[in-house]
Amino acid sequence: MKYGKPSFDQSKLNISSDKNYFPISWLNTQGFCEYCIKLEYHDEIKVGPTKAMLKGTSEHSALEAKFLEEAEETTFEEMMESSKTAEMLSREMWVESAKYGIRGYIDEIWMTPEEFVIIDDKPGQRAYSSTINQVYGYCLAFKDLINDERRIVASLRERGTDNIFWAAPFDTRVENATIELVNRVHRLLEGEEEFIPTKNPNKCRSCRFNIHCDVKCQF
Repeated sequence: MKYGKPSFDQSKLNISSDKNYFPISWLNTQGFCEYCIKLEYHDEIKVGPTKAMLKGTSEHSALEAKFLEEAEETTFEEMMESSKTAEMLSREMWVESAKYGIRGYIDEIWMTPEEFVIIDDKPGQRAYSSTINQVYGYCLAFKDLINDERRIVASLRERGTDNIFWAAPFDTRVENATIELVNRVHRLLEGEEEFIPTKNPNKCRSCRFNIHCDVKCQF
Protein backbone atom coordinates (compact mmCIF):
# COMPACT_ATOMS: atom_id res chain seq x y z
CA MET A 1 0.00 0.00 0.00
CA LYS A 2 1.30 3.45 -0.92
CA TYR A 3 0.96 6.30 1.54
CA GLY A 4 -0.01 9.68 0.16
CA LYS A 5 -0.67 13.13 1.58
CA PRO A 6 -2.81 15.03 -0.92
CA SER A 7 -2.29 18.75 -1.34
CA PHE A 8 -5.33 20.84 -2.23
CA ASP A 9 -5.85 24.19 -3.84
CA GLN A 10 -8.36 25.48 -1.30
CA SER A 11 -9.55 28.18 -3.69
CA LYS A 12 -10.87 25.44 -5.97
CA LEU A 13 -12.75 23.79 -3.12
CA ASN A 14 -14.38 26.92 -1.72
CA ILE A 15 -16.84 27.22 -4.56
CA SER A 16 -20.02 29.23 -4.22
CA SER A 17 -22.91 27.79 -2.24
CA ASP A 18 -26.32 28.97 -1.14
CA LYS A 19 -25.70 27.38 2.26
CA ASN A 20 -23.39 28.21 5.12
CA TYR A 21 -20.93 25.45 5.92
CA PHE A 22 -20.78 23.56 9.20
CA PRO A 23 -18.19 21.03 10.43
CA ILE A 24 -19.10 17.42 9.79
CA SER A 25 -18.23 16.67 13.43
CA TRP A 26 -21.45 18.54 14.36
CA LEU A 27 -23.38 15.49 13.15
CA ASN A 28 -21.85 13.68 16.12
CA THR A 29 -22.83 16.53 18.45
CA GLN A 30 -26.35 16.61 16.99
CA GLY A 31 -26.78 12.92 17.73
CA PHE A 32 -25.50 13.38 21.29
CA CYS A 33 -27.64 16.45 22.04
CA GLU A 34 -28.73 19.18 19.66
CA TYR A 35 -28.80 21.66 22.51
CA CYS A 36 -25.00 21.48 22.73
CA ILE A 37 -24.86 23.06 19.26
CA LYS A 38 -27.21 25.80 20.42
CA LEU A 39 -25.21 26.53 23.57
CA GLU A 40 -21.77 26.55 21.95
CA TYR A 41 -22.37 27.95 18.49
CA HIS A 42 -25.66 29.84 18.76
CA ASP A 43 -25.41 31.22 22.31
CA GLU A 44 -21.57 31.30 22.08
CA ILE A 45 -21.02 29.88 25.55
CA LYS A 46 -17.33 29.23 26.08
CA VAL A 47 -16.16 26.17 27.98
CA GLY A 48 -12.81 24.45 28.01
CA PRO A 49 -12.10 21.09 26.38
CA THR A 50 -12.52 17.93 28.42
CA LYS A 51 -9.65 15.60 29.27
CA ALA A 52 -11.00 13.17 26.67
CA MET A 53 -10.96 15.89 24.00
CA LEU A 54 -7.39 16.88 24.85
CA LYS A 55 -6.29 13.25 24.80
CA GLY A 56 -7.98 12.73 21.45
CA THR A 57 -6.25 15.76 19.95
CA SER A 58 -2.89 14.55 21.21
CA GLU A 59 -3.39 11.04 19.84
CA HIS A 60 -4.54 12.39 16.47
CA SER A 61 -1.39 14.52 16.25
CA ALA A 62 0.85 11.59 17.08
CA LEU A 63 -0.78 9.39 14.43
CA GLU A 64 -0.48 12.14 11.85
CA ALA A 65 3.22 12.69 12.64
CA LYS A 66 3.94 8.97 12.27
CA PHE A 67 2.03 8.84 8.99
CA LEU A 68 3.95 11.78 7.54
CA GLU A 69 7.24 9.92 8.08
CA GLU A 70 6.26 7.54 5.25
CA ALA A 71 3.85 9.62 3.19
CA GLU A 72 4.65 11.20 -0.16
CA GLU A 73 3.06 14.50 -1.09
CA THR A 74 0.78 14.14 -4.07
CA THR A 75 -2.38 15.62 -5.48
CA PHE A 76 -5.86 14.30 -4.88
CA GLU A 77 -6.26 13.66 -8.60
CA GLU A 78 -3.06 11.61 -8.70
CA MET A 79 -4.19 9.53 -5.74
CA MET A 80 -7.55 8.84 -7.34
CA GLU A 81 -5.93 7.77 -10.59
CA SER A 82 -3.30 5.58 -8.89
CA SER A 83 -5.93 3.89 -6.74
CA LYS A 84 -7.58 2.44 -9.85
CA THR A 85 -4.73 -0.08 -10.06
CA ALA A 86 -3.08 0.00 -6.61
CA GLU A 87 -4.01 0.51 -2.97
CA MET A 88 -3.54 4.01 -1.59
CA LEU A 89 -3.82 5.36 1.94
CA SER A 90 -4.08 8.90 3.26
CA ARG A 91 -4.78 10.57 6.60
CA GLU A 92 -6.36 13.89 7.58
CA MET A 93 -7.87 14.35 4.13
CA TRP A 94 -9.85 17.55 3.76
CA VAL A 95 -13.31 17.21 2.21
CA GLU A 96 -15.75 19.97 1.47
CA SER A 97 -19.16 19.94 -0.18
CA ALA A 98 -20.74 23.14 -1.40
CA LYS A 99 -23.83 21.17 -2.36
CA TYR A 100 -24.53 20.09 1.21
CA GLY A 101 -22.70 22.85 3.09
CA ILE A 102 -20.39 20.57 5.10
CA ARG A 103 -16.64 20.29 5.51
CA GLY A 104 -14.08 18.49 7.62
CA TYR A 105 -11.05 16.19 7.82
CA ILE A 106 -11.34 12.44 7.27
CA ASP A 107 -9.08 10.66 9.76
CA GLU A 108 -8.02 8.03 7.25
CA ILE A 109 -9.09 6.81 3.83
CA TRP A 110 -8.16 3.65 1.98
CA MET A 111 -8.46 3.81 -1.79
CA THR A 112 -8.47 0.50 -3.65
CA PRO A 113 -9.46 -0.50 -7.18
CA GLU A 114 -12.77 -1.78 -5.77
CA GLU A 115 -13.75 0.68 -3.04
CA PHE A 116 -13.08 3.66 -0.82
CA VAL A 117 -12.99 3.00 2.93
CA ILE A 118 -13.65 6.10 5.02
CA ILE A 119 -12.33 5.67 8.58
CA ASP A 120 -13.09 7.76 11.64
CA ASP A 121 -11.03 7.05 14.76
CA LYS A 122 -12.93 6.97 18.06
CA PRO A 123 -12.09 6.01 21.65
CA GLY A 124 -13.46 2.67 22.72
CA GLN A 125 -15.22 0.03 20.65
CA ARG A 126 -18.86 1.09 20.67
CA ALA A 127 -20.59 2.39 17.56
CA TYR A 128 -23.01 5.06 18.76
CA SER A 129 -25.59 6.38 16.32
CA SER A 130 -24.03 9.84 16.63
CA THR A 131 -20.54 8.63 15.66
CA ILE A 132 -22.03 6.64 12.79
CA ASN A 133 -23.76 9.80 11.58
CA GLN A 134 -20.44 11.63 11.61
CA VAL A 135 -18.60 9.09 9.46
CA TYR A 136 -21.57 8.98 7.10
CA GLY A 137 -21.20 12.76 6.78
CA TYR A 138 -17.60 12.29 5.66
CA CYS A 139 -18.78 9.74 3.11
CA LEU A 140 -21.38 12.18 1.78
CA ALA A 141 -18.86 14.98 1.34
CA PHE A 142 -16.32 12.62 -0.23
CA LYS A 143 -18.85 11.26 -2.71
CA ASP A 144 -19.78 14.79 -3.71
CA LEU A 145 -16.10 15.54 -4.29
CA ILE A 146 -15.43 12.68 -6.70
CA ASN A 147 -16.82 11.34 -9.95
CA ASP A 148 -16.32 7.63 -9.43
CA GLU A 149 -18.60 4.59 -9.28
CA ARG A 150 -16.56 2.61 -6.76
CA ARG A 151 -18.45 1.79 -3.60
CA ILE A 152 -17.87 3.74 -0.39
CA VAL A 153 -17.64 2.02 2.99
CA ALA A 154 -18.01 3.89 6.28
CA SER A 155 -15.88 2.56 9.16
CA LEU A 156 -15.18 3.28 12.82
CA ARG A 157 -11.83 2.28 14.29
CA GLU A 158 -10.61 2.13 17.85
CA ARG A 159 -8.20 5.04 18.14
CA GLY A 160 -4.54 4.05 18.26
CA THR A 161 -5.19 0.51 16.99
CA ASP A 162 -5.98 -1.34 13.78
CA ASN A 163 -9.31 -2.53 15.17
CA ILE A 164 -12.16 -1.54 12.87
CA PHE A 165 -15.10 -2.36 15.14
CA TRP A 166 -17.90 -1.18 12.85
CA ALA A 167 -18.31 -0.88 9.07
CA ALA A 168 -21.22 -0.48 6.63
CA PRO A 169 -21.66 0.42 2.96
CA PHE A 170 -22.68 3.98 2.17
CA ASP A 171 -25.60 2.97 0.00
CA THR A 172 -28.49 4.98 -1.41
CA ARG A 173 -30.70 4.52 1.64
CA VAL A 174 -27.98 5.69 4.01
CA GLU A 175 -27.05 8.55 1.69
CA ASN A 176 -30.62 9.87 1.65
CA ALA A 177 -30.91 9.62 5.43
CA THR A 178 -27.60 11.48 5.84
CA ILE A 179 -28.73 14.24 3.49
CA GLU A 180 -31.90 14.70 5.55
CA LEU A 181 -29.85 14.85 8.75
CA VAL A 182 -27.49 17.43 7.26
CA ASN A 183 -30.46 19.49 6.11
CA ARG A 184 -31.93 19.34 9.62
CA VAL A 185 -28.75 20.80 11.10
CA HIS A 186 -28.90 23.61 8.52
CA ARG A 187 -32.52 24.28 9.47
CA LEU A 188 -31.53 24.41 13.15
CA LEU A 189 -28.74 26.88 12.44
CA GLU A 190 -31.05 29.02 10.32
CA GLY A 191 -33.71 29.12 13.03
CA GLU A 192 -36.28 27.16 11.02
CA GLU A 193 -36.55 24.39 13.62
CA GLU A 194 -36.13 24.14 17.39
CA PHE A 195 -33.11 22.51 19.00
CA ILE A 196 -34.21 19.35 20.81
CA PRO A 197 -32.30 18.54 24.02
CA THR A 198 -31.51 14.96 24.99
CA LYS A 199 -33.67 13.17 27.52
CA ASN A 200 -30.82 10.91 28.59
CA PRO A 201 -29.57 11.93 32.07
CA ASN A 202 -26.28 10.09 31.49
CA LYS A 203 -25.51 12.43 28.62
CA CYS A 204 -26.39 15.46 30.72
CA ARG A 205 -24.18 14.24 33.56
CA SER A 206 -21.13 14.00 31.32
CA CYS A 207 -21.82 17.11 29.21
CA ARG A 208 -19.34 19.97 29.55
CA PHE A 209 -22.20 22.44 29.12
CA ASN A 210 -24.44 21.10 31.89
CA ILE A 211 -23.89 24.03 34.27
CA HIS A 212 -24.97 26.43 31.52
CA CYS A 213 -27.98 24.46 30.28
CA ASP A 214 -31.46 25.51 31.35
CA VAL A 215 -33.20 22.41 29.97
CA LYS A 216 -30.86 19.67 31.23
CA CYS A 217 -32.21 16.40 32.54
CA GLN A 218 -32.63 16.04 36.27
CA PHE A 219 -29.85 13.94 37.80
